[in-house]
This record gives sequence, structure tokens and C-alpha cells, in this order.
Amino acid sequence: MKQKFIAAAVQMVSGTDVAANLARAAALVAQAAAAGAAFVVLPEYFCLMGRKDGDKVAICEAAGSGPLQTALAAMARDNKIWLAAGTIPLRSPEPGKVFNTTLVFDPDGVVQARYDKIHLFGYTGNGERYCESDSILAGSTPVKVDIGLAEVACGICYDLRFPELFRQLAPFDVMILPAAFTAATGEAHWEVLMRARAIENQCFVIASGQGGTHENGRKTHGQSMIIDPWGRILAQHASGDGVVLAEIDPELLHSVRSGLPALAHRVL
Repeated sequence: MKQKFIAAAVQMVSGTDVAANLARAAALVAQAAAAGAAFVVLPEYFCLMGRKDGDKVAICEAAGSGPLQTALAAMARDNKIWLAAGTIPLRSPEPGKVFNTTLVFDPDGVVQARYDKIHLFGYTGNGERYCESDSILAGSTPVKVDIGLAEVACGICYDLRFPELFRQLAPFDVMILPAAFTAATGEAHWEVLMRARAIENQCFVIASGQGGTHENGRKTHGQSMIIDPWGRILAQHASGDGVVLAEIDPELLHSVRSGLPALAHRVL
């Protein structure tokens, strides 16, 4: 990373109408770009928070074609930004299941990276039950992408709890985490885990969450944030739709790593 740039985390409260979600995402991406963002990250499930697991399977697309990917390419191209497109459901080889996928688009609207979520969320408590493996096929390959502005490590939501994933990719400048953390787990663990990942990898973290009460009754934590390599929160947004903006500064990154060269001290 050689120069400063502005990054944005977009927070949404996505509903059950795909067209409305796409329109809202496009407006928030344009807002971020107008504020100077060169790299924008959308949240997990930004295109649909369905009433049942099968809803995302019903709208899945083949990699490389489909209305979701066309719309995302246009968002990147029209705003001349790098776009980490939250997650969308892509077709998998297993019937009834999709990949939960982050695509990274360049400013020409061309896909430069694909990451399929590796760790699938399962939780039972507070009257809630989630089992992503019922409708999602896990990915298997960690992904890091050079977006010209920075080297970016990709993670999605539950991946946050597995630091070994990001250790495989280190070093990198920025970690992204599109998410839809539940209200219960988010209140307990979201901030502390995000800051830990920033500190241990000595990187910036851009965390874009769903944040509010959705049409399907699900409640998500929100608190989208951008964190610096010292673990300080540069900016955050508590709940509801919004855009979080912060400067990604290579001088700060280099200062942290040279002053406390923990990455160079790794033994295992």
C-alpha cells in the first residue's frame, strides 16, 4: 500500500424484496463514492434477507451472469470504485444449496476476485436457531486480492471467529468482513473480535454489517466499523442504513508494524 485512500463500509437492513434491496445498495454505494470513497464494502446478504432458507437458493446465479452481478458491476463502474459486493448466492454443485459469495469488482465493473464463505454459522439460543449448512455449501479456498490501493484479505461474518483463516493470508493491508451478525452474538462478541483481528494482523479492518430488525423478524447487530492496525475504531454506525467512512493510511500501517514487528516475530 503506497498511498492514502478513503474506504467505506455500507450498513443495511435488507428485506425480502430483491429489487428494493439492490436500489438501496446502489444509493448507498453512490453516497459513499460521492464522499470520496475509492473502496466500498457492502454487507452480507445485502440483496436478500429472506423469510426462509430456500429464498436465497431461488435467486441464485451462475458465476459470471445474472441480474445481481450485472447490477453490482454497474455500481462499481458508474461510481469508478473498487467494490466488495457483500455476499450473493451463487450456484453450487449440490442441489438445494448455494455458495455464499463475495465478489470484488474493479472500477470498470470487472470481477477481480471471488471468495466463497468457508465457515458456516450455526447457533441455537434466545429462541433462535440458525444453520447455514442447511442451504449453503462451504467454500474451501482462502482469498487475498490486490485492488491496486491495498492488499485485501476476504472474510465473511462467521469467519471472524477463526483467526487461522487470516493467518494463512498474512501479511495484508486490509481485512474485509461483510456480515449479518445476530443481535445476541453481536452484542457479546462483534467489537472485541473485530479489534482483535486488526491488532493481531496489524491491518485495517472494514466491517460492513446488517443492522436492525428485518421484515422476516430477524434482528441483526449492526455497528459497522473501520478499525486501524492499532485496534482503534476510526468510525462506526450503530444501527439502520448508513455509510461509515475512514482514511486508510499506509504510514500508520508501516508505523505500527515497524514499532511492534509482531508479524516478523511469528514462530508458529
